[in-house]
Amino acid sequence: MPSESVYGDENPRATHRTSANVGRTMLGEDIELTLKIVVAGGFGAGKSTLIGSVSEIRPLHSEETLSESEARRGPERSDTGGVGRKTTTTVAMDFGRITVHSGLSLHLFGTPGQERFQFLWEELSEGALAAVVLADTRRLEDCFAAVDHFERRGIPFVVAVNRFPGAPDHTEHDVAQALDLDVGAPVVLCDVRDRASGKEVLIRTVEYAGRMHTARLLAAGG
Repeated sequence: MPSESVYGDENPRATHRTSANVGRTMLGEDIELTLKIVVAGGFGAGKSTLIGSVSEIRPLHSEETLSESEARRGPERSDTGGVGRKTTTTVAMDFGRITVHSGLSLHLFGTPGQERFQFLWEELSEGALAAVVLADTRRLEDCFAAVDHFERRGIPFVVAVNRFPGAPDHTEHDVAQALDLDVGAPVVLCDVRDRASGKEVLIRTVEYAGRMHTARLLAAGG
């Protein structure tokens, strides 16, 4: 039974086929489609929390304890949703997996948020169908690097505004203007601690990527 993956079947991260995630081709063959989604954004925006809340497997986290000076620069609300300062940070990547529906699963790769680890973004973005850029409206400027990165690589992305308590209540239009996004680039309001909210972000991301890739194919064929 054939299997498809955006980063190749030989990759050890490829999802094993089960009755829950096998689809059917027009010829009646079983097929599994695995898509790679990158989750990026500024320090403390909620990347690890999003992946942890939606992943159907135990998520992989690579974290180290922040120094006292780094912790002081973090947001007042920690990445795990509690009150207090953030005490850890991703240093390589986060990884999780979610089955969206029968035959379609997403592998989620979270990038480190601190500038000193941005050299890893290129490798983590390799073979990605699309990306989610998490935004905190208290620190929208922290999104600029991620937005620029995916625009340069031509990777479709959705901006997901993580609604922290007490953060400015900006509309999707306000955020799109502040980040100078292309017309039609989606902005979604969400709570990354909530699985249903996080899953909706991922569905919107896959749908948008599908439209963008289809448009590019049509333009190339025309």
